[in-house]
Amino acid sequence: MAQTNRSRVAVAGASGRMGHMLIEALTHADDCVLAGAMDQPSSPAIGNDAAAFLGTASGVPVSADVKAALANAQVLIDFTRPEGTMKHVAACRERGVKMVIGTTGFTEAQKAQIADAARDIAIVMAPNMSVGVNVTMKLLEMAAKALSTGYDIEIIEAHHRHKVDAPSGTALKMGEVIAQALGRDLKKHGVFGRHGDTGERDAMSIGFSAIRGGDVVGDHTVLFAGTGERIEITHKAASRATYAQGSLRAVRFLADKKNGLFDMFDVLGLK
Repeated sequence: MAQTNRSRVAVAGASGRMGHMLIEALTHADDCVLAGAMDQPSSPAIGNDAAAFLGTASGVPVSADVKAALANAQVLIDFTRPEGTMKHVAACRERGVKMVIGTTGFTEAQKAQIADAARDIAIVMAPNMSVGVNVTMKLLEMAAKALSTGYDIEIIEAHHRHKVDAPSGTALKMGEVIAQALGRDLKKHGVFGRHGDTGERDAMSIGFSAIRGGDVVGDHTVLFAGTGERIEITHKAASRATYAQGSLRAVRFLADKKNGLFDMFDVLGLK
């Protein structure tokens, strides 16, 4: 496939762990090409070739200049922090660059700003880009509807020691999917950790527990605990490569989209 027909993709946080996975995936894709790379001014990778860590040359330098990184891009993939992502949203909106957003930890106000930007550009935003995780979400929706009474629901997630937000965006999304299937409000019924004399468990509650340690990429288990039985639905990520491949599927999905806010259920046809 000629390079001119490939989707031109920029990567935010290019020198981070996820950035490296995305760049590696792009170097092996036959329908996408790395067209820009950005990182914070303090990154030691600034000015270096974005693919240098692979022992190859992409011809794309890592830049601290957002405008320069987006100059040749059609889509930006962003797995950074909310503050940085919001700046990138504004820059992409101004330049008509589409976005795939895997960043987590947004406030409701920030989510509203992203939704507003989607009036002008096409955005896929999901707390987890893994194909397997999103299929798991669909299974949770089905399970919640079938186990709507008589089962207590707990969501347990584990991540590496460097993760700064808890519960994970994926765990929260799982809770939202379950709550919606049950007709509950997660803001009202979500219980985020327990300590001390908590009293008897409210049957309507959806519990969350977060574990942080080591280099765990991401484990999520949803427990449906009934009388005499327990059902556990678990997804374990062994590598960030799964997030990178899901992100490229999102890029392909956006190819014919002019504007709108989408998620991975849209990308995978699970709605």
